[in-house]
Amino acid sequence: MSVTIKDVARIAGVSPSTVSRVLSNHPKISPATVRKVREAMVELGYHPNIMAKSLVSKSTQTIGLVLPRSVEEFLNPFFSEVMRGIFAFANQAQYDVLMSAANSRQEELEAMNRMILGRRVDGIIMMAPRKKDPVIEQLLQHDFPFVLLGRSLEHEDLLCVNNDNIKAAFDATNHLISLGHKRIGFVSGSPDMVVTEDRLEGYRQALVGASLPYRKDWIIGEEMLQAGGFHALSLMLTQPERPTAFVVIDDVIAFGFIRQLYEAGFKVPDDVSIVSFNNIMLTELSNPPISTVDIGIYHLGYMTAQLLIRKISGEPIVQNQLVLPHRLVVRGSSLHPRT
Repeated sequence: MSVTIKDVARIAGVSPSTVSRVLSNHPKISPATVRKVREAMVELGYHPNIMAKSLVSKSTQTIGLVLPRSVEEFLNPFFSEVMRGIFAFANQAQYDVLMSAANSRQEELEAMNRMILGRRVDGIIMMAPRKKDPVIEQLLQHDFPFVLLGRSLEHEDLLCVNNDNIKAAFDATNHLISLGHKRIGFVSGSPDMVVTEDRLEGYRQALVGASLPYRKDWIIGEEMLQAGGFHALSLMLTQPERPTAFVVIDDVIAFGFIRQLYEAGFKVPDDVSIVSFNNIMLTELSNPPISTVDIGIYHLGYMTAQLLIRKISGEPIVQNQLVLPHRLVVRGSSLHPRT
């Protein structure tokens, strides 16, 4: 025979209606009562009928997570760490997480429609927003609760959790300047990502502020990181006026870039210094260990889930945009220039 709310109420010494309020996270139930009811549920092995509960409360106790379109992006440890933070707060708030992945923008929009129109989730976390992102427009059109992990260029008032990526890139570039580098390049990411634009702007501001050259031919895009662009990269590095250091937009990209430098005959940091972003665990274990900007990946995920669930619960939100601090972690990949 299945365990019922009445059974839980009897063991906890409360009324069935009190058990129902605990299951609904009613704010007026005391912590002591919540603890007694939760302990009784564990003792009896009781699990609430989420489907029945959602029909009554019109809540699924589930949040949706839109994963990046590219499989290569998803394999980046940044995403697994940020998801760890999301799951941690969701579990704490007794929410489940429904993830959706797609191979194209059209598939992404269709998956979003299924989540929204099917009322499968109470709100959505959108990761890595892009410029003029159609997913954001779709969410706004449906007036559906969502939070960005990142920011929108077109809608500055949206709920979001982010770093000050302009300042983070400024600090990374300024670190290389303080070491004496005067010719500093930038290794970019996808040009339609908002974070790419912000970090490129911080890099530019640092160079201009130090009266150093900002040269577009020293900015390496995605195409130059592929096999077909290796010749162009080698050509740049053999010029007399070549960069002696690079700011790289992401740790994983930095690994690939350092490999290409070695294949071209350059050593890090003896010939070229590197500073990147995110501070994933492998940066400390690489050879050399990579200097990087720690952006607090886990806390980005944790705070994004917290903000969304506060929004869903109807709590007042004073600050729409949470900007988490960053810190520069200096390791062996950045050194003063030899010449």
